[in-house]
Amino acid sequence: MSAETAPVPARDPGLQPERTRLAWRRTTLSSTVAAVLAVKTTLNGGAEPAGIIACALCIAVWLGFLRIAHHRIRTLAASPEPPALAPRHATATVLSIVALAVCAAALVF
Repeated sequence: MSAETAPVPARDPGLQPERTRLAWRRTTLSSTVAAVLAVKTTLNGGAEPAGIIACALCIAVWLGFLRIAHHRIRTLAASPEPPALAPRHATATVLSIVALAVCAAALVF
C-alpha cells in the first residue's frame, strides 16, 4: 500500500506580516501605558530628583522603542514579504523593553 501525501496548501503570505504588525502595535501600546504610569507615579509622589531622572530615562527609552516599532510597522506594511528584523534593531528592541520594565519597577518600589 502506498500512502498518498495530501497536497500542501499554499501559505498565505499576508497573514504572518499582519499578525506581526499587530504584535508590534500591542507592544507599543503596552510600553506607552508603562511610560504614562511612570509619569503619573513620578508626579503623584512629589517631584524628587531621583524620580524625575528615572521618569526621564523611562520616556527616553519609550521614545527610542517607538522609533524602532514605527520603522518595523512601516516595513511590514510596505511589502508582501518583508525582510527579517535586523539584529541590531532586535537587540535594541529587547534592551528597550527590559529597560522600560526596570524603570517602571523602580518607580513603583
